[in-house]
Amino acid sequence: MTITENAELAGRLLDVMEHDILPLTDKGVAEGNKVFGAALLRKSDLSLVMAQTNRETENPLWHGEVHLLKCFYEAPVSSQERTRDMIFLSTHEPCTMCMSAIAWAGFDNFFYFFSHQDSRDSFAIPHDLKMLKEVFGLEPGGYNHDNAFWRGRGIFDIMAGLAEDEARTLLDQANRIRARYADLSNAYQAGKDDNAIPLN
Repeated sequence: MTITENAELAGRLLDVMEHDILPLTDKGVAEGNKVFGAALLRKSDLSLVMAQTNRETENPLWHGEVHLLKCFYEAPVSSQERTRDMIFLSTHEPCTMCMSAIAWAGFDNFFYFFSHQDSRDSFAIPHDLKMLKEVFGLEPGGYNHDNAFWRGRGIFDIMAGLAEDEARTLLDQANRIRARYADLSNAYQAGKDDNAIPLN
């Protein structure tokens, strides 16, 4: 099923971030976890299947995306939903581990709000770009966003293609979301020395 990249999709992804992922991330950050989260939506009607957030204080592999997949496959819903029929939403551009997990799970897409550069520059978490460079020899953004496994797109890339009147309301919401994540990032950074996350 093809995903139409339009104002309806961008608005729905922002709504899920603001109303479903952010409340979970708020609690997760209070427990020492990072600000990354993810959600699954049905392609057919954009309804939410599941949302989750980072749980690296439990296991350093529980990035938002991987923790979401763990919870999905532990839930009864996994026997009723096919990954090819769902949209994968990540609050931040997935790291190399999470990109691979998305591919191994059979998703043909992912959408993200914050870029790898945002993770480094706005969130002081540079590990995604360092991993791309040190392990794969890739510059920022140097991986194939369209490949045999999935198509990866930024929500702001969708919004850039919209008419000004369609984009305006979405930009207002995006700015609210940015401000909330900035607060959560500050809270995480202030307490990160107290957690045992290897790459904090």
